[in-house]
Amino acid sequence: MKNVRRMYWPALNLVGPGAIKEVGLEIKNLGLKKALIVSDKVLNSLGIVKKLTDVLEENDVKFAIYDDVQQNPTMKNCHDGLQKFNDEKCDLIISLGGGSPQDCAKAVGILKTNGGKIRDYEGIGISKKKSVPIVAINTTAGTASEVTVNYVITDEERYIKMVMVDPNCLATISVNDSELMIDKPAALTAATGMDALTHAMEAYITAGAFRLSDTLALESIKLIGESLENAVKDGTDIEARSKMAWASYVAGLSFSNAGLGIVHSMAHQLGSEYNLPHGVANAVLLPHVEEYNMDACGEKFRDIAEALGVSTGSMSTTEANNAAITAIKSLSKRIGIPSGLEELGVKEEDFGKLADQALADACTGGNPKQVTKEDIINIYKKAM
Repeated sequence: MKNVRRMYWPALNLVGPGAIKEVGLEIKNLGLKKALIVSDKVLNSLGIVKKLTDVLEENDVKFAIYDDVQQNPTMKNCHDGLQKFNDEKCDLIISLGGGSPQDCAKAVGILKTNGGKIRDYEGIGISKKKSVPIVAINTTAGTASEVTVNYVITDEERYIKMVMVDPNCLATISVNDSELMIDKPAALTAATGMDALTHAMEAYITAGAFRLSDTLALESIKLIGESLENAVKDGTDIEARSKMAWASYVAGLSFSNAGLGIVHSMAHQLGSEYNLPHGVANAVLLPHVEEYNMDACGEKFRDIAEALGVSTGSMSTTEANNAAITAIKSLSKRIGIPSGLEELGVKEEDFGKLADQALADACTGGNPKQVTKEDIINIYKKAM
């Protein structure tokens, strides 16, 4: 019905230090027997995968490991993961990592129950059947893929990122354990943290925003303003890590149900064309996109500035808008985000193609202000 809002998040969400220890029991409660762990080589080498397998062994849950997921997961990763799932006769997936393993796991789950090729599911609500059960364990405070209905897969043949928005991919259980985020590198913490900020800001100003999504988004922005810099400076700061885990989680709940905008549309293309980290691309683009959007957002940028710790009571709307942008730029600089796209190897000659692809991206429709190809090219130029 037109006036009914559908809201999606996992049925069970475990949040807090040590939450991973609850996973084995919850899997047994679901009556599931063997898990395919979808992760990457780095997390395996660091012993993070072993922390999970120790919990599974204590609870007599069998498992197999697929750890070939790339930084920007590819179609091949998805189909190889499905093959492993079938060969090992698994009945559930445990995704362990940041956005890349989470997204790959969602794709594997959809392929298992729906068949075909992952390219078949590009777009909004294409699949017909719910994924196999997924326990999504997040290890970075940023992507929030563990709680969303979105996943992004790189088409290595067309050099584009395919965006899937699909309630059928939603995890059964999400896990945000800040102890798994301890000692992550400063650059990774900064990039994923700015990804979370981008999620929260885009969700707050998107065309699909509503009262609950606004509340969640502003809480996320406030938590990020309080804790991201500390988490970057001291990777062992459990209070900062825990605040960032909550910030990422609630931002995910917000944007998964409200939508995103062209920061993500444009960043997706940079990721597929140059294999850039998604959070870094978002961070560099964020202030330039929002300078473009601000005149269509009423007083919302005043709220964002306040959430980031700026007192705007005596400011005009324009001054408050500018204060929000300044606060974003300042935070990015303090945590070591690159100053522009040129520094990341982006080439101006590619802007036409990137803009065409961004216009076709599923996130573009949620932007609060309509955009043209020329608008997007100009934003890319300003972000250089």
